[in-house]
Amino acid sequence: MAEPVSAPHDDRDLASIAEARALARRAKQAWLELAEFSQEQIDAIVDAMAAAATPQAEAFARLAVEETGFGVVDDKIQKNLFASQTVYNFIKPMKTVGVIARHEDRRVIEIAEPFGVVAAIVPTTNPTSTTIYKILIAIKARCTIVISPHPSAVKCITRVAEVMDEAARRAGAPAGAINWMTTVTIEGTQELMKQRDVAVILATGGMGLVRAAYSAGKPAYGVGPGNAPAFIERSANVKKAVHDIITGKTFDNGLLCSTENSAVVDEPIAEEVKREFQAQGAYFLNAAETDALAKVLITPQRLPNPALVGRSAVYIAGKCGITVPAETRILVAPLAGVGRDFPLSIEKLCPVLSYYVVKDWREACERCKQILRYGGMGHTMSIHSQNDQVILEFGLHKPAFRIIVNSPTTHGSVGLSTGLDPAMTLGCGGFGGNITSDNISPRHLLNIKRVAYELTPTVSRWDRASGVSPARSSTGTTAAPANAPASSGISAAALSRRIDDFLGSRGFKPEAGAGPGPDKGRTGVRPHSDPSPTPLDFVCEEDVRLAILAGKKLVVAERAIVTPSARDLGDANRVFSVAPWRG
Repeated sequence: MAEPVSAPHDDRDLASIAEARALARRAKQAWLELAEFSQEQIDAIVDAMAAAATPQAEAFARLAVEETGFGVVDDKIQKNLFASQTVYNFIKPMKTVGVIARHEDRRVIEIAEPFGVVAAIVPTTNPTSTTIYKILIAIKARCTIVISPHPSAVKCITRVAEVMDEAARRAGAPAGAINWMTTVTIEGTQELMKQRDVAVILATGGMGLVRAAYSAGKPAYGVGPGNAPAFIERSANVKKAVHDIITGKTFDNGLLCSTENSAVVDEPIAEEVKREFQAQGAYFLNAAETDALAKVLITPQRLPNPALVGRSAVYIAGKCGITVPAETRILVAPLAGVGRDFPLSIEKLCPVLSYYVVKDWREACERCKQILRYGGMGHTMSIHSQNDQVILEFGLHKPAFRIIVNSPTTHGSVGLSTGLDPAMTLGCGGFGGNITSDNISPRHLLNIKRVAYELTPTVSRWDRASGVSPARSSTGTTAAPANAPASSGISAAALSRRIDDFLGSRGFKPEAGAGPGPDKGRTGVRPHSDPSPTPLDFVCEEDVRLAILAGKKLVVAERAIVTPSARDLGDANRVFSVAPWRG
């Protein structure tokens, strides 16, 4: 049998574009069904998907390393479990269907509405963990998803999607809720992002991809490079600070965008810090070795060489003709500045750390700003210090939205070692050209409707001109005309009329012959004799108390809003009578 012939490049582009269109349509049809699911149905699907992904964490990790050549299996296992367990446990209690909040004091009801179809762009650096994470948060928000894998990670991403889709279908998800492209080209991915059936884009990858996502004409959450600096201030626990930086820098061989890329060291402790780095497996490069590394690791376009991304320090040194001890964990390159003249000052995505010494925390501030401006604006940085005032200064003045204190930036930024929201997509806010600075969760894939009741009646210019009182507010009170003279009190007759008006708006009216008086307004009322009173749309605790005193029931509409205190009191005294729904 003849071997299949590979399609020409143009044919692959056309096939990828056609696939993107078909999957977007399929996802839209599935969304029309998924959007009507109850919270219980959605949670059952999310539970099933997380349960299916967790035991596959190691298999996914091995497949990712085999296919991409990037990273460390053990660390990728941890990232996969972070997505299927830590992220899952964080989103599990979230309310994402129907009424998600009631603000009784403001009389506002919040209702969740899903965005729709999510176009999810998944990178080659963190392929399986990002796929688990994006599928979980999309379905939790009642959004369907179409995944565009990085071309170098199609197999491992596809395997994750297959496992989670099978689990979702068994739990009741409609066919087409989870989709993934198998013929992936740049043209196909761009077509997916522009499809009108797509509602929102979750883009993780290089700056070119993120810019494409923002120019697709859709709401988009895009995350680019990190280039995170780590400042070791003179009051720091040096041993722990160095340990944290090396831990973050070597985790999955530096593939996370929030990984430390530079160490900025306070001069009074510089020698102690250097000794500690060396004791913990760091190799300090001399000037010639730094130049040799820069020529191989950094391309003319000022990007990391893909052949060295996610590789070990020993491997990288060997490829650059540098001899290092076999136990070397990171390569440290002392630099005098930041920018194009210092190639190793960019985000490196491998265990190579640029290294700066500063005279004090103020100079460290400026150096960290320079580093962030050279490819990491709005992303992440860390400070190792026991001085709360210096820590606060960094929080106030650094152009990063995650300031990690005394912890690895890699772990702290995603919420693994800190209290931040667990996430694999980290917004960079206005500094980084992103719409949000948040760690992305299902909340970002929801629109919130707000049902708002009147609190203060409005007065038009015609009301003011005529002296006519405005319409009653929802509480039954009447606002005085704008030109009404100030009064030091109110007459008994006027008070009685106001009480009667208020009770009348609640379905009560004075008994015949009941005259004004301090007690008449409450004891002299009875429900209307109308056999079909108008059902109440809103009931507060005072309404219930009046009904109890009168020995009568309150007729409420089927969809009436009843405050919690009114509900408790009314149910205890069997006050409520529900009117039939009238459409």
